[in-house]
Amino acid sequence: MSISTLTRKGQTTIPIKVRNHLKLRPGDKIEFVIERNGRVVVTPKNIDVRRLRGMLGKAPRHLTIEQMDEAIRSRFGRLR
Repeated sequence: MSISTLTRKGQTTIPIKVRNHLKLRPGDKIEFVIERNGRVVVTPKNIDVRRLRGMLGKAPRHLTIEQMDEAIRSRFGRLR
């Protein structure tokens, strides 16, 4: 079990064991969620962009530059 003390300003130090487990680094954001049963869940909100690789899979089709240009022109024309 890890214990931390709260200061008058509402600040605390997250114990090293917890920081290592959550892979937290200075400047990272963390989220506190209060569940219905009163339990508080702490979740890191930092995501290393490398973890997103492959999340979307391959693009369904490949477009040429000309096709992309035409799509941009047709979209821009509708905005006027």
